[in-house]
Amino acid sequence: MAALGARPPPMGVPGSAKAARRRWPRGMSRQPRREEEEEGGERRRRRRRPGAAAAAVAAPGGGMGSAPQGPPAAPAGGEQEEDGDDSGARSSLGGGGGSEGGGGERRVDKFGFLVAAEAGEGAPPEAPLEEVPLEVLRQRESKWLDMLNNWDKWMAKKHKKIRLRCQKGIPPSLRGRAWQYLSGGKVKLEQNPHKFDDLDLAPGDPKWLDVIERDLHRQFPFHEMFVSRGGHGQQDLFRVLKAYTLYRPEEGYCQAQAPIAAVLLMHMPAEQAFWCLVQICEKYLPGYYSEKLEAIQLDGEILFSLLHRVSPVAHKHLSKQKIDPILYMTEWFMCAFSRTLPWSSVLRVWDMFFCEGVKIIFRVGLVLLKHTLGSSEKLKSCQGQYETMEQLRALNPKIMQETFLVQEIIELPVTERHVEREHLIQLKKWKETRGELQCRSPPRFHGAKAISDSEPYSRKALEPSPSIILPPGASLSPKGRKGKLPKGEKRREDPGKGGWTNGPIPEENGTQTWLEPESSSSLLHQSKESLSSRESEDTYL
Repeated sequence: MAALGARPPPMGVPGSAKAARRRWPRGMSRQPRREEEEEGGERRRRRRRPGAAAAAVAAPGGGMGSAPQGPPAAPAGGEQEEDGDDSGARSSLGGGGGSEGGGGERRVDKFGFLVAAEAGEGAPPEAPLEEVPLEVLRQRESKWLDMLNNWDKWMAKKHKKIRLRCQKGIPPSLRGRAWQYLSGGKVKLEQNPHKFDDLDLAPGDPKWLDVIERDLHRQFPFHEMFVSRGGHGQQDLFRVLKAYTLYRPEEGYCQAQAPIAAVLLMHMPAEQAFWCLVQICEKYLPGYYSEKLEAIQLDGEILFSLLHRVSPVAHKHLSKQKIDPILYMTEWFMCAFSRTLPWSSVLRVWDMFFCEGVKIIFRVGLVLLKHTLGSSEKLKSCQGQYETMEQLRALNPKIMQETFLVQEIIELPVTERHVEREHLIQLKKWKETRGELQCRSPPRFHGAKAISDSEPYSRKALEPSPSIILPPGASLSPKGRKGKLPKGEKRREDPGKGGWTNGPIPEENGTQTWLEPESSSSLLHQSKESLSSRESEDTYL
């Protein structure tokens, strides 16, 4: 099944049952057309090359993307055979390394998705993408480079500015690097320098490997990274997902992790993508991918409760129809809307999600529900359960458009405090009705600031280490005033004016230590270095 975030295949692809139905004009009898096709099929069988039949038989018939090792021979006369539903998928995906149009070069859009040669007959028109002027983009890149090269300082003192810049959108050339810094994946990688390599070389659990392999071709099959079966994109995706099953064997693999990892791989190498995935699973969305899916069920109840505040009309309608939140929000939340929204909107949502945490996911869900079911006019076409679910599956493109959606997300008054308060309420209700949670997931961190504060060494590096420790009971004289000294004692030399005095400094336990000039200069050097990143990285394109 093709991802919702990816572009749909062109209409009329041979082998697609739905496309075949669309080729029949209304009111036309199918009988003459069927006879013509039978005659044409007979002629094609006579002209078929000897090896074509063997290739057609060897191709597995079930499942999308089950492409053979080599592309089947094309029939003579320029016509393409129809031997099963997956042949259309192979054609639109570029099956064995070939390209659409018989040897022509594949065209991709600015995000890397394949562009169909001709728009499909019934394909919905796409909203025009918001283009940032080049001069503005260069200014944003310069500002983001300054932030990334002095990340600890910005995160400690100017976090609000980082949040505003994430809301405006991270420049595409720096998005991957910014996501690593925001999520704490960069710190994780530095703390575990060879961990991914060890996991990559280790044999995985066959139980998970088989499931992962079956899921590879389903992840954004119309993106240039994942279009080829066994290509570098699918190989890296397999490596990242396999490594996670070894890193967290008690959790294993969940199918919703695959699109998350695929989006990360579109912006960074496999090792960095792995640690960002770890941060998402452990810090941003803990418990989402556990076996019982209790965390996602709990967040469904939280979403439904918050909806009562945001849109009472939508809340009342869903209550009346007895539609459980798990029916419509599971894929939204577990895939972080990567299979729901247009791609430009996905990236903007992820920029804010990495900065501000899960409240952004809640806000997106609330905005979509509010603008789909939030008025009596909208509810006229949603009289029953089926109609309501269909409306939520086929969301109006206008409410998912990048500019509109981002503005609505920013303006929606739902904070992490609201989320946490509802979490406590729903957790209490859960325990009363269902008992204790079986999966004990770690606490959730609300965004980059909370994750940064939880990392021990990155915060301690910024704390000023005192060069002089006063004995117990001693007090500092007010700034700018020189306290009086007893008679017979001379004032010690000010380090800022003269130089450091070599002498004993009393410690808290009564002992004394000597401060040498070399140690003080190295201490000063280290404190300056801690305010900037330890390395200057090239952007990952």
